Amino acid sequence: MPSPRQQVGQQGEDSAVALLAVHGLPTLARNYRCRMGEIDIILLDGETLVFVEVRQRTHDRQGGAAASVTARKQRRLIRAAEYFLLRNPQHGLRPCRFDVIALDGHTSADWIRDAFRVPSP
Repeated sequence: MPSPRQQVGQQGEDSAVALLAVHGLPTLARNYRCRMGEIDIILLDGETLVFVEVRQRTHDRQGGAAASVTARKQRRLIRAAEYFLLRNPQHGLRPCRFDVIALDGHTSADWIRDAFRVPSP
């Protein structure tokens, strides 16, 4: 049985998937887990493969939902996305981007497209 925190997180992800579906973006995977980390939602936006992190905060004492996607979290998401691409070579040549859907309190979702990029080597 999921904890109350997990239930709230699941509701946030459900809201994010509904928002993305309204915009006609088909979901390829949800809660993709690998040894490198987890990606909440993977979808296609035209030919672009999009890795979405959903963050939810009931208060902004520590900066709000969007601010919680730290550099460390970004690195974990990038590593998980790289692993996904290795395991799914059919998507290997697609352009990719990282989006964040921030849910703060009871306000509407803030969809941040191209929220961060993979650093150049």
